[in-house]
Amino acid sequence: MADFRAMTAVEVIEALRQSAPTLILLHKRPDADAVGSALALRLWLEAMGSPACCICADEMPEHLAFLGAGLQESLLITAVPAGFEGARIIAVDTASPAQAGELVPELEARVSLMIDHHGTGTPFADHYILPSAAASGEIVLALIRASDVAVTPRMATLLYAAISADTGCFRYSNTTTATHLAAAFLVERGIDTAEINRQLYEAKSLSLLTAEKAGFERLHFYESGRIAILTFPYALQQQLGLKDEHLGTLVDVARCVYGVEIAAAIRETATPGVYRVSMRANVDFDVAAVAARFGGGGHTRAAGATLTADDAERAEAMILEALLQAER
Repeated sequence: MADFRAMTAVEVIEALRQSAPTLILLHKRPDADAVGSALALRLWLEAMGSPACCICADEMPEHLAFLGAGLQESLLITAVPAGFEGARIIAVDTASPAQAGELVPELEARVSLMIDHHGTGTPFADHYILPSAAASGEIVLALIRASDVAVTPRMATLLYAAISADTGCFRYSNTTTATHLAAAFLVERGIDTAEINRQLYEAKSLSLLTAEKAGFERLHFYESGRIAILTFPYALQQQLGLKDEHLGTLVDVARCVYGVEIAAAIRETATPGVYRVSMRANVDFDVAAVAARFGGGGHTRAAGATLTADDAERAEAMILEALLQAER
């Protein structure tokens, strides 16, 4: 296994000042932190003289299209323009190679730098990782400011969206004084925070609401309502005509119920017997440690993993058992 080095902020900035075509790699099924951080990084690199383009194994979700409008509307590698052959690659908000999805075999060895905030993961390049940061957007903002490049209103919009999304609009326990100060700086750039948050939290498609309704109907409670788990079979996803991006808020369906301390959403993939698990904690409980038992990771109160099981009921039983064992 390669020996990758932890870098300082100064070293990261100096490395990025070196002009070179750059591809910015996001994790599969990208969220607002990944998209906002990557697009802001693209603008920063371009301001320093490096052509840049963001890439991902999956397309930009429709509810985040407002972030890429007029800048980069497709994240697929097939949309990369000419001139990026052999380009250097920087990974953002991507904690391990597996998170890059189908792009791993082709690109992993070319990644020269990781910028991330996840406390658990598998570094696959020299890296700048700050688990204390609420979002990768918080890190990218600090790097841009330290480089003396002006933070434009477009950069500020992208970074505010990134930070807002990963803190649940500044409601989650990962929100710190530094997070609020970062947000205040971005607000001073003249951005429309009300519209950003409306797009992130209120502008839900009918498909997303359909998924949440179906998820609520499959919600199970354990330990006197302290633990809530829902499963979403792939057959149900097909029946309702839903895409993967419509299932991203299922864990919030489980978490928002009064009295729930630990929530999990288990989604069957297109591969029979393979399930993606998202876990959240409303109390001081390390769901990342539970996710790690299945080869996953994340943050103390927000983590995910992939597991194999004979059926959805068995997958639910496996997660419940792991949660109960972790409580003992």
